Amino acid sequence: MALLPVVKYGDPILRKKTAPVENIPGVLDLLDDMFETMYEEGGMGLAANQVGLDMHFAVIDITHEEEDEAPRVFINMKVLESNGTSDMEEGCLSIPDIRATVTRPEMILLRYQDEAGEVREDQFEGLLSRVIQHEVDHLNGIFFTDHLTPAKRSMIIKRLAEIAEMGAPTTGIVL
Repeated sequence: MALLPVVKYGDPILRKKTAPVENIPGVLDLLDDMFETMYEEGGMGLAANQVGLDMHFAVIDITHEEEDEAPRVFINMKVLESNGTSDMEEGCLSIPDIRATVTRPEMILLRYQDEAGEVREDQFEGLLSRVIQHEVDHLNGIFFTDHLTPAKRSMIIKRLAEIAEMGAPTTGIVL
C-alpha cells in the first residue's frame, strides 16, 4: 500500500466532472491506497479526483463515529431522490483548515455500483448520507464551500486563494 498525494483547492481536476468508471477491476487495485490515504489524512471520505484520478468513485469510512457502519466503496454514484434538511459543519482534505456549516438533505436515495460491479439503489441518512453527498459533489467538481452564502464565502476567499497558491498541509478530521 502507498499513500497518495491529496490534491488541493485550485487544481483543475477538482472542478472537473469525473469520468464514469468502465473498468471496475482497475478501481479495485486503487482501493487500499485510497483508504490508507484517507486514514492518514484523518478523513471520513475521499473522492478519486482528490488524489488526481479522473474516475467517478469514492471511499468512505465513518466507523469512528458510527460503530455499526463498515468502510464502503461507491462507484458511479447518482443521487436519485432526497428529503429533509440537515445542517452540519464540514471540512475537506483538499481545503485544509477551513470548516463551515452546510445545509444538505437528511436522506438520499443513491444509485451506484459496488465493488463487484453490481448496480444498487439504497437509501442513506444521517452522517453517511452527508459524507456521500460531499463525495458526490467532489466527483461533480463541487466543493462544500460552493454551498455557502456569498457573505460566508467572502469571509474565506483569501484563505482559499492561499491554499490554491501554495497547498497547505491537512489537519483534523474532515470529510
